Amino acid sequence: MTSVTSTHVTAVRRREARFAGLWTLLWFALRRDRVRLPAWILGITLGVVSSAVSFPSIYPTAEDRLGALLTIDNPGTTALIGSVYGDGDYTYGIMVGHELLVLTAVAAALMSILTLVRHTRAEEESGRAELVRSSVVGRHAHAASAVLLVIGADVVLGLVLAGSLGALGVETVTWRGSLTFGAAVAAVGFVFAGVAAVTAQLTENARTASSSAGLVLALAYVLRAIGDVGNETASWLSPIGWAQATEAYFADDLAPLGLALLTAAVLLTVSAPLSRQRDVGAGVLGTRPGPATAGPALGGPFGLTWRLVRGNLVGWTAGLLAFGLMYGPVLSEASTFLEDVPIMAEFLPDADATGAELFGATVIALAAIACAVPALQVLLRLRTEEVAGRAGPLLATPLSRARWMVSGLVLATVGGAVVLLVTGLGVGLGAGLSMDDLGWVGTSVSAAVSYLPAIAVTIGVAGVLLGWLPRVTGWSWALVVLSVVVLYFGGILDLPQWLVDLSPFSHVPQQPAVDPDVGPLATLGAMAMALMAAGVLGVRRRDIQEA
Repeated sequence: MTSVTSTHVTAVRRREARFAGLWTLLWFALRRDRVRLPAWILGITLGVVSSAVSFPSIYPTAEDRLGALLTIDNPGTTALIGSVYGDGDYTYGIMVGHELLVLTAVAAALMSILTLVRHTRAEEESGRAELVRSSVVGRHAHAASAVLLVIGADVVLGLVLAGSLGALGVETVTWRGSLTFGAAVAAVGFVFAGVAAVTAQLTENARTASSSAGLVLALAYVLRAIGDVGNETASWLSPIGWAQATEAYFADDLAPLGLALLTAAVLLTVSAPLSRQRDVGAGVLGTRPGPATAGPALGGPFGLTWRLVRGNLVGWTAGLLAFGLMYGPVLSEASTFLEDVPIMAEFLPDADATGAELFGATVIALAAIACAVPALQVLLRLRTEEVAGRAGPLLATPLSRARWMVSGLVLATVGGAVVLLVTGLGVGLGAGLSMDDLGWVGTSVSAAVSYLPAIAVTIGVAGVLLGWLPRVTGWSWALVVLSVVVLYFGGILDLPQWLVDLSPFSHVPQQPAVDPDVGPLATLGAMAMALMAAGVLGVRRRDIQEA
C-alpha cells in the first residue's frame, strides 16, 4: 500500500515538474503583450461594431435589406463571406452574422497563430527560451503558458464582441445571437491556436511555423468557400464552416462548436509528445540541407532579400488574385444595387459614372490598400533581421548600409507593383467574364497600377521610421489603417479634409469612375523618392540595434 502511494506521489511530482514556472511565464507573456493583444482585440471589435452599427442607416427598410441580399447573393460574394441563411427575412442580426462572422473568425485565427508562434518558436529561435529553461522551468511550461495566453485572448475577444454587439441596441441584434457570434469567433481561435502549437513543434523557425499554420487557415477558408458555393460537405471540413453553421442571430446553434473544441483539444494534446521528441531550438522535421555554395543570386543584397520574402509575396499575390476573381462578378450587379440601396452612394466616389465603374473604383482602391501590406512586410523584414542580430554580421562585410536599405526599398516597391498588377488582372477578368466585356481587364489593370505611387509613399514613410526611429517602425501600419478608414467612412462620417489628405491613397484618381490624372501621381512619386532617400540617410547615420 505504501509503495503504491509513493509511486503515485512521485508521478504527480513529475507532472508538476514539467509545468514548473508556468504561472510566472504566463505573467511574463502578459507583460510583453500588454499592448499587442489589446490592440488586436480592440481593432477586431471596432471593425465589427462599426460595420454593425452602420447597417440601420445604410439599409433603413426591409426593402433595402432585400435589395442588398439580392445583390450579394452571388457565387463571388458567397465564396468571400459565406452563404446566406435564415427564412428569407434579411434582418440586421442575420446581416451581422452573414457578412461579418467569416472575416472576423479569420482575424481571430491570425491573432492566435501569430501570438502563439511568437511565444514559442520565436522564443526558441532567438535563444531566449533556452536561457529561461536553464532555470527552474518545466519542459512544457513555456508552451503551456503560450497556449493559456492565446486561449485567454480568444475568450476575451469573444466576450468583448458579444458584449459590444449586444449593447448596440440594434433591432434583431440580440444578446443570444451576440453570444453565439462571440463564441464562434473564439472557437475558431482555439482551433488555430492548436494548429500553431503543432507547427511550432514541427518546424525550426518562426516564419515557417506561422506560414504553415497560415496555409492551414487558407485551406480552411477555401474549403468553406467550396462548401458555400457548391458541395456543402466541404464546409464541414473547415473550422470556419463550423462557426458559420451556428447561424448567429437566427438558429443560434452552438452544437457545431463542439467540433471546434474537440479539434483544438486533439491538436494541443498532440503537440505535447511532439515537444518531447526534439531538442530546444530544433524541429521534429529537420530542415533540408542547402547546397555547399550559394547561387549567384545570393551574392548580393537584392538576392538575399528576395530569398527571405519570396514566399510571403507569392502568397499575397495568389490571395489577391483570388480576391479579384471572386469580387469582379459583383460589379455586374452594381447598378441594381445602387437603385435598391441609394445610401450606398455615400461610400462610393462622387463622380458621374455607371454603377459598375463606381463599385469597381471602390473595390480596386480597397485592394490597392491591401497590396500595401505585403510591400510593407518586405521592407520591415530588414528590421526583423536587425533585431534578430543577423543584420550586424551581414553589414560587417563589404556590403554598405545604403545598399542593404535600398535592396529592401526597391524590392518592396517592385513587389507592390506586381501585386497591384495581378490584383487588377483578377478584378478585370472577374468583371469582364461576368459582363461579357474583356475590356475591363485593361481598365482594371490601369486603375490598380495607378496606386503604385501611393504604395511607394507608404513604403517611404516606413523607410523614414526604419532609418531614424527604428523602435517605432511598427507605427507605419497606422497609415494603412488610416487609409482604410478614409476609404470606407470618409464620406459618410464627413471626416475633416486634413485627415483625409493624410492618406496617400486619397490623392489617387479613382479610376474607372474618374479620368486618369498624372499630376497627383507625379507628386506622390516625388514625395516617395524623397522619403526613401531620407530613410537611406537615416540608416547610414544610426547604429545597428539588436533586441
